[in-house]
Amino acid sequence: MTAPLRTPAHDSVPQLAEPLTPASVEQYMDGLAAFLGGTANVIMQLSLRPVGRGVLESTVDSGKVTLHPVKRLRTTLTYIAVAMMGSDEERVAYREAVNRSHRPIRSGPQSPVKYNAFDPKLQLWVAGTIYWGIDDLYTRMHGPLDPATAEALYQYCARLGTTLQMRPEMWPASRAEFFPWWEQTLAQHRIEPALRDYFDGLIDLEMMPRPVRFTFAKLQRFIVAGLLPQHVRDEMRMNWTERDQARFDRLLRGISLVHNRLPKQARLFPLNVYLFDLRRRMRLGKPLV
Repeated sequence: MTAPLRTPAHDSVPQLAEPLTPASVEQYMDGLAAFLGGTANVIMQLSLRPVGRGVLESTVDSGKVTLHPVKRLRTTLTYIAVAMMGSDEERVAYREAVNRSHRPIRSGPQSPVKYNAFDPKLQLWVAGTIYWGIDDLYTRMHGPLDPATAEALYQYCARLGTTLQMRPEMWPASRAEFFPWWEQTLAQHRIEPALRDYFDGLIDLEMMPRPVRFTFAKLQRFIVAGLLPQHVRDEMRMNWTERDQARFDRLLRGISLVHNRLPKQARLFPLNVYLFDLRRRMRLGKPLV
């Protein structure tokens, strides 16, 4: 089995670069990466059993990707966009909207594990996994950031959790502390059969019209397998060979060759469009999620 495309350096904390702002962080946001990496990232988020059970047992039909895939894509990517690039006012507004959707999501008497969508520990895991995906795909597609800039981006990404109920002090103090915590935690996760079936449905686009499934499902499965760490591939019972890794590396190089030459607003798509849509909804008093 090949090694991952890159391995984060777990070194000492570098001197911090200038703190990022919603405007300056845009240069590190990549809409295509968020789109490509979405399903693999969701699998890693939900591999924490209370998070996965919360999704499997949710009674909030309006937020289910299996019933409303386009809406779910919008609300998920809008959250990333507003957490990273939104103003404080926009983050507060989206927090309140998400909280209303999350309020019913809690374990019942028959649930095999206890969970609550407002649990900051679960939100820490989800936020950490989103950050891991941002860092991983940015590095794969654009090359590694210098240590000071990588640290500044990491510190800024605490907003992925603090936009909801995660307390700032819960975020690992440095990037050097984050990666061992995240990797060790992920290695302990086991994917139960019901959740594996759910993931397979997402990967194979079973919620989409037949022409979409026929056109994109095979490519989606290849991309998801390529982005998952080996432990999660094993849990998903996915085969991955040296040849697969070489093909996947070539695919990402080809995508990045084109994508890196696009203007900034094109590289941000669709995150910038979803942020614009959020601002429009706020102005018109429309539901945000």
